[in-house]
Amino acid sequence: MGESERELEGTRVAVVGLGTSGQAAARLALEHGGDVYVSDVRDDSEVAARGGELAALGARVDLGRHDVEAIATSPTVVVSPGIPPDSPVLVALRDRGVRWISEPEFAFRFFSSALIAVTGTNGKTTTAALTAHLLEAAGITVGLGGNIGAGLGPPASALALRGHAPDWLVVEVSSFQLADIVAFAPEIGVLTNLAPDHLDRYPSVDAYYRDKARLFDNATERSRWILPLGSPAVDSLVGEAPGRRYYFGATSHGLAGGYLRDGILTLRVEESEEPLIPRAELRLLGDHNVANALAASVAARLAGGSPPELREGLRSFEPLPHRLEPVADRDGVLWVNDSKATNVSAACSAVSSLQRPLVLLLGGHDKGEDLAPLAVAARRGVHVAVAFGEASGRIAEALASSVRVIRVGGGLDHAVRVGRREARRNDVLLLAPACSSFDEFHNYEERGDRFRALAQGDD
Repeated sequence: MGESERELEGTRVAVVGLGTSGQAAARLALEHGGDVYVSDVRDDSEVAARGGELAALGARVDLGRHDVEAIATSPTVVVSPGIPPDSPVLVALRDRGVRWISEPEFAFRFFSSALIAVTGTNGKTTTAALTAHLLEAAGITVGLGGNIGAGLGPPASALALRGHAPDWLVVEVSSFQLADIVAFAPEIGVLTNLAPDHLDRYPSVDAYYRDKARLFDNATERSRWILPLGSPAVDSLVGEAPGRRYYFGATSHGLAGGYLRDGILTLRVEESEEPLIPRAELRLLGDHNVANALAASVAARLAGGSPPELREGLRSFEPLPHRLEPVADRDGVLWVNDSKATNVSAACSAVSSLQRPLVLLLGGHDKGEDLAPLAVAARRGVHVAVAFGEASGRIAEALASSVRVIRVGGGLDHAVRVGRREARRNDVLLLAPACSSFDEFHNYEERGDRFRALAQGDD
């Protein structure tokens, strides 16, 4: 796309939702000459501050409401991922036949760097961050952002605002964002895995998977896809999408991609094998993080990193916050913060990844998932589960036949006190909630920060 095609030149752009991604999209539109209207039903101080910054740059800002007419008459409508499909403003726009796009789709129109897009149910952030780290270790300029959050990178639109375009962009994208793409097309796409999630927003697992499948909508023969080996759900989702495929998993089965060979992370992206590092040298806990490291290594290799450079990057990468993060070792008990385990699949992975006996803290806002897999996983190594928060009753009922369950009436603090009392020397006190945090905290980061503070005695 040429520079002239990127300019908006007074074209009306409506941005619905003034979170960080909405703010970034509005700034990007203003930077390229757009006539920007932005709205949010919230009017708290944080949103008001963002609105004030945009108003100073020339945007029209509506807080406390959405002007449907102003939005509907804008040729480009950008909707923030936090706005659910059944919200009144989107219902009103849908009734008028108005189409909208997601913030990464809008940002993509202004990208001039090659793009690696990372999605999946679990492991997106670790895989995206590690991919960027490996590229940096290889001396390749890179920008990291998108849905990644946790202070690790900005929204996609903020990447597009940077003055000097790097060689590659690594962008994490959620199902909510993929739902509203039109032209979004990465050179390299990574799908980490698939499992039920967000059933408090989607009517079915199939609907959730359909949005994930949109990653492949604009595939060409030049596309390169990095996929988990042996997943029928993934194979069905990808279908006949064009492009070359690379697989990652415990064994190679002779396919191009990444795998373990005699305990060594190994790549085959061309004809020959390229050994990287022994699994023991990877600082990340868990088999699922081995898979994430393999996926990231394949992506970085395809983007130009050499095996020696990838080895150095893998050895130097540190665990990310809230993802199987060891936060304290007190009286022989290891405290591990996996607050990002906001669904059943992620919690099961956490449980199976730790070899010591577990005291497992579960609970929060119930997302409506089937808890049966969690009950099965808990039989392996969990000697007591502590259920807390809004979902505590359903969790206690689902796990009662598998492990001893203590249901607490309060929130995380109460659960931690009980868990600490139950933990024995050589145990792991694991926060892997299998639920979102919204019954008690603003986000999983805030929940994980509180757990870390309690672990470190700052209570």
